[in-house]
Parts: sequence; C-alpha cells; structure tokens
Amino acid sequence: MLKYFNAYRMVPTRLLLSVFTVSVLLFNGGCGLFGAKKKIQVPQLLTPVVAADKNQLIQEINRLSTVKSIHGKIDIQFEDTSFASFGIADQYRLVDGDITLQRPGKIYLVIQFTFVDLAQMASDGEHFSVAVLKGDTKYRRFLKGTNNADYPRLPPNGSSGDKDDKQKMEKATVSALSNMRPQHLTDAFMIRPIEPNNSLFYVQSEFFQEEPDTRPGKKNARVMRSYYLLEELSQSGGDAKLLRRFWLDRVGGIHLARVQSYDDRERLITDVSYYNEKVIGNGVTASLPSRIEITRPLDRYKLSITYQDSASVELNREYMPKAFVLENKWQLPEVDLDVQYKKVSANQ
Repeated sequence: MLKYFNAYRMVPTRLLLSVFTVSVLLFNGGCGLFGAKKKIQVPQLLTPVVAADKNQLIQEINRLSTVKSIHGKIDIQFEDTSFASFGIADQYRLVDGDITLQRPGKIYLVIQFTFVDLAQMASDGEHFSVAVLKGDTKYRRFLKGTNNADYPRLPPNGSSGDKDDKQKMEKATVSALSNMRPQHLTDAFMIRPIEPNNSLFYVQSEFFQEEPDTRPGKKNARVMRSYYLLEELSQSGGDAKLLRRFWLDRVGGIHLARVQSYDDRERLITDVSYYNEKVIGNGVTASLPSRIEITRPLDRYKLSITYQDSASVELNREYMPKAFVLENKWQLPEVDLDVQYKKVSANQ
C-alpha cells in the first residue's frame, strides 16, 4: 500500500536533533556557556594589613617632618612628559647632583654630568634662581622668580630649525632645566608637617590599588595593596577645598608612600612618591625614603631622585642664609620671570 509522507511526524524528530546538537556544542565547545573552566590570575592582596586611626597616620607623616636639613650626593633622572597624553615621554640620561636643603623651603642644588655643571639652582624660601649652564651660548640663561607665582612653560632660546638630533636634545635639555623649580624639590624632601589649625580638617578613608609586584622572583606579577588616604581640606565660606592627599601604605606597618598637592583651583600640581625607606645619615641618622619621584603634571616633567650613598648624607646641620643664595657669577643673560610674565599679561 502506498504510504503518504506526513511532515507533522518529522517535527518532533527535528526538534530533538536540534536540541541534541546544541547540547553537544555547549558542553564540548571551549567557549560555551558550560564549557571547561579557564583559570585566570587574580592579584593577591598583600598581607599583613595594619589598622590605624587618624592620629596614628598624622604621627607617621610628622615623623618624616622632624628632619631640619639634608645634604648629600644624589642621582637625578629627568623625564619630559609633554606628550604623555599620546603615550610618549622623553627620558634624559642620569646625572649627578649635590643637594642642600633646610627648613623652611631653602635649597641649593648643583646638577652635573661627568663633573661638568649643567645647572645650579637655589631658593631662600620666597624667591628662586636657576642658572642654565649647558650647551651653546644661546641656550644659557639666569632665571629669577617668586616661589608662589604660577608661570607659563618657558621655551628654550634659539631658532626652531635645529640641524641635527644633538641640537634638538640640547634644546630639550635646556627647556627641561629652565622649567625646573628648586622649591618643588624642597616640598618633596622636607614634608610640611600637620599642625593644629582651626581652618583645616582631615578625612581618613581606605583604598585598594592594583600594582606591579616588586618582590624578588615576582616578575610581571600583579598584587593588590591596601592604603589609608588622609585628605587635608580647608574650610572657607561653607566650601571645602582639597589641599593635600596623603597615601599611607598599610602592608606590614604604616608608611607614607605618596603625597599629592593641589592648587586653589583644586588642580593636581605635585605628585610625590616615596620608595625604599632605610636608615640615612652620617652621625645623625633617620629612617627616610632613599628614592623620591616627583611628578609635576602642569609643568609636564617628572624627576626620579636617589641618594648615591645613604650613609654619607648629613642631617640636621645648621646652614647660614648665604648658603642658599645663587649669584650670576657667569654673567649669563638674565630673565626675570616676574617682569616677563607682567609683560605677557599686559599684551594679552
């Protein structure tokens, strides 16, 4: 007898076949919803994590503020971050430095390469001066200015048509040295203490940050580090403004790791990180960071400074005011930034 084809009978069969096929793909496919598990590396939380209250955080910050003066030999690595937004940064060679600092805000710094002075700079706490001694005569200058003034970035002298890479590098180095300000180093090395003040108040919070693992044998690994943030705010007319933010590392103890400073418009002007705390000093000693990184986002540069020999650093020696005076003994062309800035403002 002739049998007729019934399409309706085929529907359950096709449906079962489809369900079976999808199930095989889900369970056997490596990227399926129910596929094999894939192990991923999760950053490890560093322990032990120490608890502390606000007073203990303030004590740690003020502990680093007890040093009255510092004198020693340092290594300086300069990085120009002008094109940081494009992922480009120019790093210059490592140079030597001889630094003398004294509270409040005094500094004298000599920067050398192969025993030749590249620049000298000083500040008496209110005014600063910078002598750029590097390179061709057209690049050399003697700058003067006021510490708390906000100057635009200063371009190097000379034409823009540089003939070779050496000239370009020389001009970039001069520009970098011209835009360094000695008081930026003073604020980083000689941390301003937290003192009782009715117009300031402090807020404590907890923060976790993923970072590279710097422990031996942990190359390319990542860790999670715990911090306390202590924010210094000013109260004026009902509004609170952020002045400084202190980062205190909680792993194995309470240690100051970073200080961020803000201007009146609450822009980040200085970001200082502290590393490798150790006993520093010859005779008088103190436990201090042996490497300091200073980033100036608005000035577009970064400095990495390391003591050459921690044991030879002099601490708490008293220096006369003349030790922080830089005179133009080279008869360099002088640039008074206060006068120049007033002229630019008037023209604008």
